Amino acid sequence: MPRGGTFNLLVGGPKANWPEELVGKKIVGPWIGVDRGTLRLIDHNIQPVAAVGDFDSLQATELQRVRRNVKDIRSKSDQDFTDTQVAVKVALTDYGAERVDIYGATGGRLDHFLANLFLVLDPQYKRYAGRIRLIDKQNTITFYLPGHYTVQKEPDKNYLAFVPLTPIDHLTLINEKYTLHDEPIPYPISFASNEFVGESGEFRFDTGLLCVIQSKDTYEARHE
Repeated sequence: MPRGGTFNLLVGGPKANWPEELVGKKIVGPWIGVDRGTLRLIDHNIQPVAAVGDFDSLQATELQRVRRNVKDIRSKSDQDFTDTQVAVKVALTDYGAERVDIYGATGGRLDHFLANLFLVLDPQYKRYAGRIRLIDKQNTITFYLPGHYTVQKEPDKNYLAFVPLTPIDHLTLINEKYTLHDEPIPYPISFASNEFVGESGEFRFDTGLLCVIQSKDTYEARHE
């Protein structure tokens, strides 16, 4: 049973949002399938170490395939938690994941995306916020608790956004294209379309929870 390191989760969002690394099966580390994401991993010749969900999106024959291919199956019956929440908890507590990268969590239904984005606001997940990422073909979404940080620019990303998910105090953007100094942020807002000046960006804040997004345009978006 693998333990520690980075665990990858595949949720059932649109395959069109998968990053190239997932399409090309170049992502290193064990995988946990979340509901239909489990079947998509199996179809993609990736063997999940675990599967989580109520599997209500699968037909009987599809569920049989999951049961044949995955030894550790966690059926979710508690409707107070989403499949993704349960899968993150399994990765962190049962498999000792040092980081959890979630794919297939964006695109499609907005309510599902918001549930995935807001997962880190739940008190039982908040302390793990810095170990959770949401990744798709255009975006890498990371989360930060109060502190002073340096974030490295991803080679293919052009834009940088700072998104307070809660009120935060003394937000300071130090060496980005657009800077802030000790700014109080009383409500959630997206400071979008900022940019790196060099190969890294530095920021700090004193309270709350901050989301940082590195992103790029798609060809289609640039030519609409």
